[in-house]
Amino acid sequence: MIKEQIFLWLFLIGMGFLSGSVMFCWFMPRLIVHKDVCQLSPDHNPGAANVFMLCGVPLGLLCLLLDMGKGFFPIFLALRWADPDCLLFALVMAAPVLGHAIAPFNKGQGGKCIATSFGELIALLPETPAGLILAGVYITFSTIFKIDPNRRRSIVSFGVFAVAAGTLLIHQDRLALALGCILIAGIAIFKHWVAKEEEEAGEAVEA
Repeated sequence: MIKEQIFLWLFLIGMGFLSGSVMFCWFMPRLIVHKDVCQLSPDHNPGAANVFMLCGVPLGLLCLLLDMGKGFFPIFLALRWADPDCLLFALVMAAPVLGHAIAPFNKGQGGKCIATSFGELIALLPETPAGLILAGVYITFSTIFKIDPNRRRSIVSFGVFAVAAGTLLIHQDRLALALGCILIAGIAIFKHWVAKEEEEAGEAVEA
């Protein structure tokens, strides 16, 4: 029984990581319109925003839904097969976002984790409204208290989300979900911070 449980957790974590590693925003534009968004975009990010900008709304929407789906479905299945209050569930939550961030199938050129994170949090809505917290924070910092540029807005938004969602879930005694939200936020913040450093280094070389 213990071996079966270990296998289940390893399977869920591995499935989530592999799902997150599929870079739809890179290969779908190459396949359909023969464009490499990593090469053509200013930030070289394989994300849905660049697909919208370079390839149009229909393909942008498709890639956005696929990026959300690769976060949604591993968590959707995990909620049906495993206990969301087991601390290992936090690793299941982190796996798709980590796979998207480090992109082993795209030479380490991963995305910034926003769509995949939202996909996971939508799947978690029956368990927690944490996804609504992240959405509310993003909307607030995009409209009322606007933060520019986008990478700084994302860093601040995920930071506030980690504190707010983590506090709420710990108060509700949902420690695994709290840790999972904090891990998701940490990966996204790190990815945006690395992107910031790389852009600044590129600007210094050009200067």
